[in-house]
Amino acid sequence: MTKVIIIGAGVAGLATAIRLSAKGYNVELYEKNEGPGGKLRQKTIANYRFDLGPSLFTRPDLVEELIKLAGKNPADYFPYQRLSTLCHYFYPNGKVFHAPATVSAFASALEKAVNEPSENTLAFFDYALQINKVAGSVFLNQSLHKLSTYLKKDTLKSMLQLHKIDAFRTMDKANKSFFVTPEAVQLFNRYATYNGSNPYQTPGTLNLISTLEMQDGAYFPKHGMYQITQTLFELGKELGVVYHFNTGVKKINETNNKVTGITLESEEAVPAEIVVSNMDAFFSYKHLLNNTSKAQKIDKLERSGSALIFYWGMNAVFKELDVHNIFFSANYEKEFDHMFKLGTMSDDPTVYIHISSKINKEDAPLGCENWFVMVNAPANPAYFTTETVARIKQQIVAKLSQMLGTDVASFIECEEVLTPGLIESRTMSYKGALYGTASNHMFSAFFRPPNFDNKIQNLYFCGGSVHPGGGIPLCLLSAKITDDLIS
Repeated sequence: MTKVIIIGAGVAGLATAIRLSAKGYNVELYEKNEGPGGKLRQKTIANYRFDLGPSLFTRPDLVEELIKLAGKNPADYFPYQRLSTLCHYFYPNGKVFHAPATVSAFASALEKAVNEPSENTLAFFDYALQINKVAGSVFLNQSLHKLSTYLKKDTLKSMLQLHKIDAFRTMDKANKSFFVTPEAVQLFNRYATYNGSNPYQTPGTLNLISTLEMQDGAYFPKHGMYQITQTLFELGKELGVVYHFNTGVKKINETNNKVTGITLESEEAVPAEIVVSNMDAFFSYKHLLNNTSKAQKIDKLERSGSALIFYWGMNAVFKELDVHNIFFSANYEKEFDHMFKLGTMSDDPTVYIHISSKINKEDAPLGCENWFVMVNAPANPAYFTTETVARIKQQIVAKLSQMLGTDVASFIECEEVLTPGLIESRTMSYKGALYGTASNHMFSAFFRPPNFDNKIQNLYFCGGSVHPGGGIPLCLLSAKITDDLIS
């Protein structure tokens, strides 16, 4: 059997291992940390369980596809539920919107909450669905860096309709052409953050992201987001994938422009015919391939946003909150100007709170909640000094206390913090960028590093730093694209 080595046990690495092992490859996976997951891990803090990374689950079909490849029944192997409410939105002017999970109900409820005519919302979703229909097959499901992609009949058909994907105006301008209320514009501008981009720069094409929730649905794994990691890990084991944890990789070896294996940090050489790196593309080239020139080219690309996250054990139950909650800032554009132009944080950041204990009661003690509190942050680790993090926490606490009408700080029983610097060191995400490069340009998708190296034969890449991008669905799609390229 052909020997494949995968570097990194993030979601994309785990999924690639499953796909290749199911096809008969001899797969070994090396991970420097003590367990799988990459950004999608979990931790228990004083009897509160937290998912450390991604908190929104969409496209369950991508996980189910992997389960089926392993010969399992998804219904038995991976239980989850569809959410009836997508998110609770809180605005500085006191308006609150509980977003239903169906298009018609969403449009009607938004009209009642912020006076946005429902026909505007319905027209927007028709437009977003059209973009997804045209652009999805071209930009998300296959390599953009192979000539063969553009010679396919389906691709050619989509290419003839590219004028429909709204690439020549920004997401913000596109949304203002549909909506008359600032609340609705801000809500739909938020979807740019799903891949760490700026709605005032990223093209309107990215409005297709909203269809992930509204058309395909938002879901919750029975035991929380880490269940995704656990499921993929167990599937790999059952297929024969050999995992090596606490085992760092020092170098990818190649001879005559062809992969020959890897060298571990212990200096042991491990031969292989194929190597797939799930490490950030920048670090893959800089550290594993010693290719400074290629690393510098990647470094010139604008980084996506990062995050500053507080994990709070709250000794109270907040009935006005749901699984997903957003507390908007008064000046959204100022927020993104600070992030992408200044590399800093505004004094009024939008706050996202994920509370898995709303569904999985075991995640917090009785009468308590586990708050995953996140603000969008620049990929600038040096900015987040101890003093800066403390100041931002004060701003968050003051904002939440004012908007919820109670002293939030008095309920915080325990706390841990995740900064962009810690994201970089723990997950090898360059500068803490959650999604690799930003999508703030109409050609960003083409500039993103490809899933293969065009000079070294049998060297491939998967994960959020390469095509098609970050987030669980796109990481799983990157595994599929990489598998297609290998096979």
